[in-house]
Amino acid sequence: MIPTNKTIVAVLFLIATLSSCDVDRVPETSLSDQSFWVSENDLKLAANYFYTRLPTLPITNDTWSDDAYGRTPNSISDGSRVPGSTDGSYNNNYTTIRAANNMIEKSAKALAAGVTAERVNWYVAEAKYFRAWAYYQLLQRFGGVPLILKTLDIDAPELQAAQATREEIVDAIYADLDDAVLKLRTATQLGSADYGRISKTAALTLKAQVALFEGTRSKFHGYGNPVKHLTIAKDASKLVMLSGQHSLFANYFQLFQYEGEGFANKENILVKQYGKNTTESTLSHATQRNLEGGAASPTKALADSYLMTDGLPTTQSPLYVTPTTTTEVFKNRDPRMGDRFFKRGDPYIATQLVFTVPPLSFAQTGFANRCYANIADWNVSRSYIDLPITRYAEVLLIHAEATYELNGSISDADLNLTINLLRKRATVNMPIVTNAFVATKGLNMRDELRRERRVELALEGFRYWDLIRWKTAETELPKEMLGNYFFAEFGTSVLPMLNPQKFIIAQRASTRKFDVSRDYLWPFPTNELALNPNLKQNPNW
Repeated sequence: MIPTNKTIVAVLFLIATLSSCDVDRVPETSLSDQSFWVSENDLKLAANYFYTRLPTLPITNDTWSDDAYGRTPNSISDGSRVPGSTDGSYNNNYTTIRAANNMIEKSAKALAAGVTAERVNWYVAEAKYFRAWAYYQLLQRFGGVPLILKTLDIDAPELQAAQATREEIVDAIYADLDDAVLKLRTATQLGSADYGRISKTAALTLKAQVALFEGTRSKFHGYGNPVKHLTIAKDASKLVMLSGQHSLFANYFQLFQYEGEGFANKENILVKQYGKNTTESTLSHATQRNLEGGAASPTKALADSYLMTDGLPTTQSPLYVTPTTTTEVFKNRDPRMGDRFFKRGDPYIATQLVFTVPPLSFAQTGFANRCYANIADWNVSRSYIDLPITRYAEVLLIHAEATYELNGSISDADLNLTINLLRKRATVNMPIVTNAFVATKGLNMRDELRRERRVELALEGFRYWDLIRWKTAETELPKEMLGNYFFAEFGTSVLPMLNPQKFIIAQRASTRKFDVSRDYLWPFPTNELALNPNLKQNPNW
């Protein structure tokens, strides 16, 4: 199910007259809108529009965190940003919400025209999923926001509404997703013909994601009802696990390659699809070239999180020997590190078929990002590899973390059902995690669960929001942004800043900060504050 430009043009026209800062006003005078919404195809066209709102490649959000560094300092990561007059995430998410509200209301026309309730419900459920998705993006960034669940006239009083509470936003998200789960098809029912459309398990997974975020955030920030949300996260993720719809793909590296695409990969729950090839082109990206150019180069902090093959961190493992070359950095390490970081000998680019060392003029941390690496795609500056937005691996991580945070413990049986499946997929050599192993090795179970999440989802855009919900951003983000050891093989054509231990400094700690009283929420854009005097700026912005 890949919407082409032709399939969405009618729906784009329906919203073209909507100003992005007008929150949820509907262009009721549009002539196209009068004759639309009367067939299943109309509903499908309208629903296809929502898929254009999904995140696109390259994913560089990890530069907001301590896991990646771009070509220049990131103002979110280093605490230097200031409120802007506009905010793309705020406006874009309300555009999605407005379109969802419009479709939910107008779907009654299709019912009246004879479209069956079952088929109308499929597409209404997709609209509710995307409305929930958009409110989740807003919740993460701004906390409470105006809650608008219907289309509005130009003079509607709701346009001047104050923020709803976090709890009201989350409950509205749960309500949309609960309804969507009842009406959506399973991944199996969608089949290869409708692969990529929202399934029941996609809606359950989003519910689990929201609940884990709000459950842990409320727990560590000291507000609300963590038990309520963590219980929802545990239960929703368990339903996905019991559904029989998903399983882990055999090859971790190939998740971001053509081999990992399509209905046959049961790990993918939601993907952004990028067409097929140059002759059947709908949407493409040049992610490898962006990443090769240093858009999101891994850091030492991320590299250090990868365990040795005995299951111990480098600071404890007898297997760890101080590397003398870039190749030795990967010796006896969790192989997922070599799947996400370029290492000597990997296939590279058309002008240099085999990777040697990271070019410091681009990869300023001395580590190079290997995601979406494909020589043929690099050569034509165009790739059709899909973006996995939600994977079954994340569901397993959610269930493990929610279980632990609810109980203060997790059984070996639950570990075997969750993160040990990820360990076994990564390598048969690494030991599984047990309570006995953690205790006897002087480890901490919470730290190990968080480490597993960090490593499994590395460079997929999760780390910043994890730091926010765990309330550890104030500890991790002000630290010096370090990269690889400056080995002799890097040469002297580019001489980076080095610390006394000769690790590359991407950004000094003196230029990094995190304001605890401010930075756990984002600032509302100033134009929205001007449009709505009842919208209050977040604290200390």
